[in-house]
Amino acid sequence: MKLDTIVSQPVIETGRFCLRPLRKSDAGLLHMYAGDERVARYTRSVPHPMPPGAAEAFVARALEEGRSEDVWAMDGAAQGLGELLGVITLERMDRDQSQIGYWVAPALWNSGIASEAVHALLDANPQGCKTVFAEVFQDNPGSARVLTNAGFEYIGDAEAFSVSRGAQVATWTYLKKLG
Repeated sequence: MKLDTIVSQPVIETGRFCLRPLRKSDAGLLHMYAGDERVARYTRSVPHPMPPGAAEAFVARALEEGRSEDVWAMDGAAQGLGELLGVITLERMDRDQSQIGYWVAPALWNSGIASEAVHALLDANPQGCKTVFAEVFQDNPGSARVLTNAGFEYIGDAEAFSVSRGAQVATWTYLKKLG
């Protein structure tokens, strides 16, 4: 798959919610949840405090033609849950590879939402990946469990810059072969 090819983002149903492409109306909840220090500190790119307009800019990038990352909202509105429970992403890489990332609103931590989203996205494989990579900060063992429970294999330690922390942070890197 070429990096400049846009893959249509399907809506992916799970047992408790659906994964759907972002929409402009998600910006307010994105700002509230991603702007929470407990969420931002476990991501590479979310600033804390989140400046005005950052959530809107994130949504705009997610909707751009030529984007390299597909972003889905975890939407539980149809099942009586919130309209935005979290976000899951697949960033296109070369050689039929992608990198998965996700976060869930703190009120839903340890509820299985992240695991359900990761399993659903891997099962759907909307980018036709053969290999999916992931990384988590080493002080976030909950996200590491999500990955290992989804069949990812630990492949090593690294570091990544965290915007919210303003520092390099030790990471664990994972890999999963698909198909």
